[in-house]
Amino acid sequence: MKHKNALVFGYNEYAFEIVKNITSSYKNIHIFKLEENTSVVDKKNTTYEVSSFDLTDNWDEIEEKINIDECVAFCTLEDMAENIFLTISLRDSFKDLSIIALAKDKESATKLKLAGASRVVPLTQTTANVIVEMLEKPIVTEVLHSILYEQSDLQIAQIKVENYHLFKEKYPAEIDWSKEHGIIVVSVVGENDFTEFIYSAKAKHHPIKNGDIFIVVGYEKDIINFEKIIGSRCE
Repeated sequence: MKHKNALVFGYNEYAFEIVKNITSSYKNIHIFKLEENTSVVDKKNTTYEVSSFDLTDNWDEIEEKINIDECVAFCTLEDMAENIFLTISLRDSFKDLSIIALAKDKESATKLKLAGASRVVPLTQTTANVIVEMLEKPIVTEVLHSILYEQSDLQIAQIKVENYHLFKEKYPAEIDWSKEHGIIVVSVVGENDFTEFIYSAKAKHHPIKNGDIFIVVGYEKDIINFEKIIGSRCE
């Protein structure tokens, strides 16, 4: 792997979501905050060391500790002006650094590209590591589009698994939920309250068990039928 280290600039929900989703992809993850040194605990109770940085930094300290040639940087500052300035600063110092920057709208996306971002990601995409893998599936794209942009009768529900034997120790991603049940399983909540999208690395190694809770999207009649088959609905 060319990129062994991830540099995450930002201390907010977007940054935490990114960290959670890239943990298995990078050997080291370094988080940088605009304020004093601190530590952050993500939703999996994994503690990361957090270093402070200033937008006027010349990045010498990072170069001394980390091989920039093996890094990818994530610019996640919520203030778009600061995020653009950060991107400019990093690009000016590191010509070949892969920079992934978050944008809140088309205008900021354009500015980030001009600032030197290798890739610009809408803020809405950071809520799902499923975005890259799932959007290749046409039915998922159609459902997400309906929920986000159209008036729709689609609903979201939580269904608790009580008949796991029906799945014969399969993993959530192995089942064609739309074909077999007319719904889409978006994520699964398992033991210790871990929540993963069904196409994430962790969910792919989590056989379905009683007590799992599926977050599903579908029409009410299909959700009711699905509920009758596998368990009960959670309020």
